[in-house]
Amino acid sequence: MGNEKYQAGLAQYREKIAAVSAQEMVINMGPQHPSTHGVLRLELITDGEIVKEIIPHLGYLHRCFDKHAESINYTKSIPFTDRLDYLASMNNSHAFVMGVERMLGLDQKIPKRVEYIRVLVCELNRIASHLIAIGTYGIDIGAFTPFMWCFRDREHIMNMLEWASGSRMLYNYIWIGGLFYDVPVQFEERCKEFIHYFKPKLVELDELLSNNQIFISRTANIGVLPADVAINYGCSGPMLRASGIKWDLRRVDGYSVYPELDFDIPVGKGEMGSLGDCWDRYQVRVEEVKQSVKIIEQCLDRLLSDYKRTVDFDPRALVPKKVNLKAQDYYVRAENPKGELGFYFVTADKTDVPKRVKARGPSFNNLSVLPELGKGVLIADLIAILGSIDIVLGEVDR
Repeated sequence: MGNEKYQAGLAQYREKIAAVSAQEMVINMGPQHPSTHGVLRLELITDGEIVKEIIPHLGYLHRCFDKHAESINYTKSIPFTDRLDYLASMNNSHAFVMGVERMLGLDQKIPKRVEYIRVLVCELNRIASHLIAIGTYGIDIGAFTPFMWCFRDREHIMNMLEWASGSRMLYNYIWIGGLFYDVPVQFEERCKEFIHYFKPKLVELDELLSNNQIFISRTANIGVLPADVAINYGCSGPMLRASGIKWDLRRVDGYSVYPELDFDIPVGKGEMGSLGDCWDRYQVRVEEVKQSVKIIEQCLDRLLSDYKRTVDFDPRALVPKKVNLKAQDYYVRAENPKGELGFYFVTADKTDVPKRVKARGPSFNNLSVLPELGKGVLIADLIAILGSIDIVLGEVDR
């Protein structure tokens, strides 16, 4: 069946290329192109500066995550989840670990301190991911200063996550049943210092880009994604919310301790142009950073009051030596910075190696709508549209 679909897609691709007229040109954007945000190849059929058709080509970074996860046990798969969306490794491992814990029946036994630390590091990682999205989006369009500011502030977050886990990007910190280690002494205080420093910096960044007339001209009314099209293509995260749909799994599914926290879900409003345009997708991410700051402050307050550090607290107390599961099918999902990350497990009796693992990466689904958004736009606007989607090829080419 898979080979038939591939052959049908190949035939359709050949028909499109064969139908190119003398007035049109086929241009390759990527895979070696800075604006494709990784090894993505977009084959464009253009009429002058106008894009008539976009044919995406994937597979330049295929990492075989699914097959890796089917050949090793659940615990050993956690470092591989870090390498999906490698800009949000904490969020990846959180989703994977939650699925295994629910299948084991451990999810209701996890200590609250562990849960609040998980949410704390995941929200820090969400801010770091959005800073990359905002900074690189600015430089795609020609604004260099926001790029430098975003990387400067992201560096503080990476230093803190390195302090907690020992690694700067690929953490292996959230384990099945607990954590690799409790956060270091004074970590909560350092986080508070960072938040105090970051709040005015975020206001500066917002003012620099959001109301900049050049930036607005390049993003408003460009790449408009209607809500029904977003749903039909399986878009999620900021892509979906920018089209006006209030859908956030932290609220919808209420996993971990998110139901105990107060935060809003930003959605697009079409303030500068049309609802669901590039500016709305950018603005939703800016607002989400503000909400993540709000969540982090609440987590820090709880960790310093209700769920304080104690001498006898062991974040590894519930970590199983071997994961023994009954034969079952299970799907778990979580709200990553880019959207819904899901893992579908097919388990087998009397073994801690799964029969089947399927990752549902938000970047892949969000990217699939690009041929729809890019028809009839200028090549320069296509760069703005692709940047507003915020993809990571490690998650697209799983």
